[in-house]
Amino acid sequence: MLFPTHLLVAAVVGRVSGLAPLWLVVGTAVPDVVDKPLATLGVTSLFHSVGHSALLLVVAVPLALSGRAGLSAAVGWALHLALDAVHVVVNGRAGDAVFLLWPAVVPADPLALPPGPFFLYYLWSPAFFLEVAFWLATAALAIRQWRAGEVSAETEWL
Repeated sequence: MLFPTHLLVAAVVGRVSGLAPLWLVVGTAVPDVVDKPLATLGVTSLFHSVGHSALLLVVAVPLALSGRAGLSAAVGWALHLALDAVHVVVNGRAGDAVFLLWPAVVPADPLALPPGPFFLYYLWSPAFFLEVAFWLATAALAIRQWRAGEVSAETEWL
């Protein structure tokens, strides 16, 4: 899944839930903010590693129990992992979903593309069209709410 879509999904979840949208967005950004530089610098060979590992539940659970901001960040992180798992399954690479168990399990044939080439690979894939549909639906809903006067500067972001 593309990074901007992760951020948009987190913002939408924040808008419709009692969670803090800002912290949802921060939490959903963490896996890519951690893993993309590590792989780009050659520290790991995969672009789904440390930040994308469900084994980080040992960190996420105490964070979630620390309060509303921590819960929101932990949910954002889990949301990112779930969306990436769905995207690899939808694109016919279900075996790659084992990235969730890194480093205990590593995909046998990982895609391992840096962000630029990944974007070109991802264009026109089934998951890409799901993302486009989500962006269009979100834009349509936002326009409808704006026209109805339902969008307010009073929205709580923290």
